[in-house]
Amino acid sequence: MYILGMESSCDETSVAVVEMGDGVRRICSNIVASQIDTHRLYGGVVPEIASRAHIEAISGITREALDTAGVTLSDVGAVAVTSHPGLIGALLVGVNFAKSLAFANNIPLVGVNHIRGHVAAAYLAHPDLEPPFVALVVSGGHTSIFRVRDYNDYCEIGATRDDAAGEAFDKIGRVIGLPYPAGAAMDKLAHEGKAGTVTLPSPALAGDTLDFSFSGIKTAALNYINGMNQRGEDIPRADLAASYTERIVSAIVKKTDVALEREKPLALVLAGGVAANSHLRAALSDLCGRHGVKLCAPPISLCGDNAAMIAAAGYYEFLDGNLASTSLNASALDSGE
Repeated sequence: MYILGMESSCDETSVAVVEMGDGVRRICSNIVASQIDTHRLYGGVVPEIASRAHIEAISGITREALDTAGVTLSDVGAVAVTSHPGLIGALLVGVNFAKSLAFANNIPLVGVNHIRGHVAAAYLAHPDLEPPFVALVVSGGHTSIFRVRDYNDYCEIGATRDDAAGEAFDKIGRVIGLPYPAGAAMDKLAHEGKAGTVTLPSPALAGDTLDFSFSGIKTAALNYINGMNQRGEDIPRADLAASYTERIVSAIVKKTDVALEREKPLALVLAGGVAANSHLRAALSDLCGRHGVKLCAPPISLCGDNAAMIAAAGYYEFLDGNLASTSLNASALDSGE
């Protein structure tokens, strides 16, 4: 069946058509209207501007997604839309458009958890992937480890207690003058520096926990940068990027190592925007090799926010009968499902 997916949780408006069924997981179209150039002027996402841009884009890219896939609304078996978590104004645009489209055309509607959508991107890249497995979601808003027992059965076994890894990369990257979004530039710059040159704390919390805290490493990096500026010294940006990246990656790998040892999964799914980080992908590849676990990571094109992943997640919600009514609302928070 064809699933029409819609994603508007932050600063990308995306609509996709995905064909899902027995032995079929195929992206027919995946249109993304990015707002990066707009928000680069402000050094970060401005929620009100993001919401207005979603309104301007969503109708047009829906038509484009259907035309590119070569299907019509009469071919669509369900409409899946990100309903939570995310920026509330941005989410409301997608939710209300999807509700109107679905009910006007008598098409079943499904609300999708954005985090689960990131995990579902791996289904599109790895057709043989099935639960159970362990999922690591690392993005600008989330850093979590999940025990995925079934397609819609998630249990969070580790998470950040404050900031997310992606936000930590973007914040320090912006401070040292890297272009928005700074995460990709930090990744590239880290290859040019020497890790360990700058002393920074580990975001991996001590004790019998799989949780993280990224606020401390951000503060330490900011203090280092401010100290160098006060002394009139040049900041060794490459060494700082390498040291900062190494500490974040090693912390994530440390907790994931424990999770793999405890859960004994056959596969580890890496998902989210920071899943595109080359250092993290390489370190987790090595880790999975040591554990004899298959690493399932989507291609870079499916790591960021996109509607194909929402459609894939929506398909399994549809199969379980988790349909939404006209009362479907958006929520800025994760419901804890």
